[in-house]
Amino acid sequence: MRSLSIIIPALNEAENLPTVMSSIPRRELAEAGWSVDVIVVDNASTDATAEVARSLGATVVSQPRRGYGNAYQAGFDAARGDVIATGDADCTYPFDALPHLLHILDARGVEFMTTNRLGLENRHAMKPSHTVANHALSALSRALFRNGLRDSQSGMWIFQRHVWQAIEVRSPGMAFSQEIKNAATRAGFRCLEVPIEYRVRGGEVKLNALPDGVANLRQLFQHKIRDNRLRTAPTRMVPLAEVARAQAAAERAVEAAERAAAAAEELTALDAARLVSDRAEPRGGVMTLPTMPAPRTVNEVPLEMA
Repeated sequence: MRSLSIIIPALNEAENLPTVMSSIPRRELAEAGWSVDVIVVDNASTDATAEVARSLGATVVSQPRRGYGNAYQAGFDAARGDVIATGDADCTYPFDALPHLLHILDARGVEFMTTNRLGLENRHAMKPSHTVANHALSALSRALFRNGLRDSQSGMWIFQRHVWQAIEVRSPGMAFSQEIKNAATRAGFRCLEVPIEYRVRGGEVKLNALPDGVANLRQLFQHKIRDNRLRTAPTRMVPLAEVARAQAAAERAVEAAERAAAAAEELTALDAARLVSDRAEPRGGVMTLPTMPAPRTVNEVPLEMA
């Protein structure tokens, strides 16, 4: 099975977590070949967020430094899945769509998938002022980074773990969402944006529209300047994505070799145990030893060893 780590940052979301956790389709994901680990990042909550998350079967990571980006940094560092998926703890993102989104990720050979919440079908789930601000920030992000993304602020992403290991994302706050997208696309990873259903938020709104919007604007220009400098450095002659893919392939080869060696040791031990059992088998009340088989050629290896 392949492994999926679902990262959910949470600040005072004890009320919403039962709904969010129950929306994760664990059985459907298991049937599709995915083992699932849910990590809830408690971002210095003052309610019972951590206790509720643990009671619902999530792994809880504590991040005492508040901030959306800080929470994701802690969650990604704790993730061990082949693939990482994200979403907020406020009931807005469709975790029940994960099997479909993961199928697209595999079928299209995508390394970083982000989502678009700004379709007309979702217009009732977001304040008109927030919708306008999201469109404006997304337009500016497209102009600066030329990645064609329609929703630069969406908080639901699904990506291969080697993407996170290759990119640099610095934002401690809400700008983390646009920065990770721009970093992934500029690094040369295979990226895709897909539409999703966006739902009405549950509980208290945490977004500080004006301060967060100003911080996002500042981060866009800072990231653009940094990106321009990096692109002229000799170390960036080889795209980050190519290096990350090579490293990930090497790691997979090592892991496969280790699994094969462990399986071979297990089979050898099992054969030895069977041989001892056969030798000790009583026949007609007399303990006898079976005739040792003749040496076998490579083509005669029994089916259980294949």
